[in-house]
Amino acid sequence: MRIEFWLEFGSTYSYPAAMRIESLAAEKGVAIVWRAFLLGAIFNDQGWNDSPFNIYPSKGAYMWRDMERVCAAQGIPFQRPSVFPRNGLLASRIVCRYADAAWLPDFIRRVYQANFAEDRDISSREVILDCLGSAGESATNIIQEAESAENKLLLRKQTDIARQKGLFGAPSFLVGDELFWGNDRLEDAINWAATPAT
Repeated sequence: MRIEFWLEFGSTYSYPAAMRIESLAAEKGVAIVWRAFLLGAIFNDQGWNDSPFNIYPSKGAYMWRDMERVCAAQGIPFQRPSVFPRNGLLASRIVCRYADAAWLPDFIRRVYQANFAEDRDISSREVILDCLGSAGESATNIIQEAESAENKLLLRKQTDIARQKGLFGAPSFLVGDELFWGNDRLEDAINWAATPAT
């Protein structure tokens, strides 16, 4: 009874999913496996060199208004970032290196809040240090470990796994080989994981 949460820190809809998933999973007794990947690499495979929300302005306009509605309905603070998408590479490397750390979910939420509630540059080492500080960890050591050559390769391998599993966007949720895509499918994914027959 577990769910893999495949996330990208530049992804808008991954933000409300990250803020909600722990409480929803706990209600059903479902464990969460945190998986960061590089969505830009997936988009490049599809011939996109930018977010589709930027490539298609009408789609982007809808998404920003929808994010306002979704976050308001869930009581999640939201501020449209002045730069989109932002580079979450360092944060993603930290997720890969420390996937089992008890403090990781708090760190993930802090990074999303920095980007989508506080309009802070999550590509900045200082912002990531601050997010780690909020998690109560030795931030400098964590970043050094995350930026090791071995861990950089781990993130690339994890992105390759995402490709192999057919992921095309974020947030994505995997329950075994069953794929659910989007914040609005989070409850369905958790219910699937919690149902023994699946």
